[in-house]
Amino acid sequence: MNRYLIIISCGLFWFLFSQQGVAQDHSWSHYDTTGFFTMDSVYKKGYTLLFINKDSTFDPGVKRQLINTFFIVYPEEAERFNPQTAKKVTFIIDPHYKGVAATANAVTRFNPEWFRLHPEDIDVVTHEVMHIVQDYHTGDTPGWLTEGIADYARYVYGVNNRSSGWTMPDYNASQSYKNAYRITARFLVWLSKKVDKSIVVRLNASLRDGTYTEDVWKRLTGKTVDQLWRAYSINPILKLHYR
Repeated sequence: MNRYLIIISCGLFWFLFSQQGVAQDHSWSHYDTTGFFTMDSVYKKGYTLLFINKDSTFDPGVKRQLINTFFIVYPEEAERFNPQTAKKVTFIIDPHYKGVAATANAVTRFNPEWFRLHPEDIDVVTHEVMHIVQDYHTGDTPGWLTEGIADYARYVYGVNNRSSGWTMPDYNASQSYKNAYRITARFLVWLSKKVDKSIVVRLNASLRDGTYTEDVWKRLTGKTVDQLWRAYSINPILKLHYR
């Protein structure tokens, strides 16, 4: 990304900042080498992962799983959604970051406390690195779809969802496709099974090249997103398999 720094979080919101403005206030890619600090560089399958740990109590077993998961899922996501994605990625275990995880410009920060409480939730990696693959360049991409696609990727490529207890909720009438995350992800799984198996790839491409509008849904499927959601609400049954 040249003009913008997009910070996408596993929390409730996503934010867009001009890169210049962020540089004046805080650099997402900066890491403090004072105090406890370790750094590992791992190269595999054409990709480099720089793993920075700022927490002396971080479980080495979780660290190993995060690294292993990266080298399983990132090449798969890249091959399907964006072969030109970043070849070097940085993970920072950051005790000062209070969300779950967040990603900007191929740098992902993780809250070590989350993994102390949820050591099986390794597929946070699968969601976050999908944001790197997405590489959306403009600030007008809908956040609900951005996060829905990332959780779709977590469902498809995740390696430990079953053990962590991560699932996509069954449909209910109070939901909206704009709820984002797992609710939108399940809708996307339904679309890929019932309407067009390539729809998520094509939606992702339109978001990255800046051509996405709501008209894209009708161009790709012959129906508006609201019409597709209504069809989903009538028959939302899916056979799902979690790894």
